Amino acid sequence: MERRVYDVSLEGNVNSLMELLEEDPLVLDRVITGFYETPLHIAAMRGHVDFAIKIMNIKPELSSELDSHGGFCPLHLASTKTNLEMVKVLLEANPNVCSVTDQDGRTPLHLAAMKGRVEIMKMLIKTQPKAIHMLLDRRETILHLCVQHNRLDALKFLVEYLAGVPTDEESISVNSKDDDGNTILHLAVARRHMKIIKYLLESNRGIDINALNNNGFTALDILAQGIGRDLKDTEIGDLLRGAGGVLNNRDTNHDYQKLVEKRTQETSSGGKGGKKKFISDEKKDLYHRNEL
Repeated sequence: MERRVYDVSLEGNVNSLMELLEEDPLVLDRVITGFYETPLHIAAMRGHVDFAIKIMNIKPELSSELDSHGGFCPLHLASTKTNLEMVKVLLEANPNVCSVTDQDGRTPLHLAAMKGRVEIMKMLIKTQPKAIHMLLDRRETILHLCVQHNRLDALKFLVEYLAGVPTDEESISVNSKDDDGNTILHLAVARRHMKIIKYLLESNRGIDINALNNNGFTALDILAQGIGRDLKDTEIGDLLRGAGGVLNNRDTNHDYQKLVEKRTQETSSGGKGGKKKFISDEKKDLYHRNEL
């Protein structure tokens, strides 16, 4: 019988579901413990809206039931898809599931952000505004997730939303730090997400370009620690320094200052050509020296 329920759920066949319930009125109770996911989980994944509505009318508590794969409720699964109607009916049935976390501490809003589902994010935040401030186990914010998964549109939406709402001591911001002290700018630089870096530096939303992580590194220090010969690294360095970024790590800062002093002395009488050479050599030495 349970297998038949599973097959009916995959099809989203409401009539077949009702026939099964006539045969066994308790079949939905049994599948909760007999399967990895409930029929509502399957409906949420497959986008069977009418089937989901019927299931929740019969057994509304299924809306908050967690599967045994990752501890997902049906809204978690629906939030990774693009079916706005499915998300809507799940929220109408039980708005509280916005705050349900999976085994990794992620809410449906977190998963929607990871997938870049901006329209679904808007629905979830409208239903439960506080969900945006919920932290993951390592104190990562939803903004950190957007950067980790390179979701610029989702990040833009969240940053602009946060700029327009009241804040308190529990509110997240563009300068929130994870357990390692990394802000979203630290992460964006470490992952070389150029578009996100440009957005953060140009957004005028109060990004602290020289925030220190637990190792005492600024974003520019992070870049220097893993610098390579990629032209992207050079461009990122120019962007950070142009926005006021500095090196705080003693070793990298000491080497950089010595480099600047040396080149300044060399070009004190070099005219325009000397200045041009200084800029070129400074970039080359800073970005290509292995010790940085």
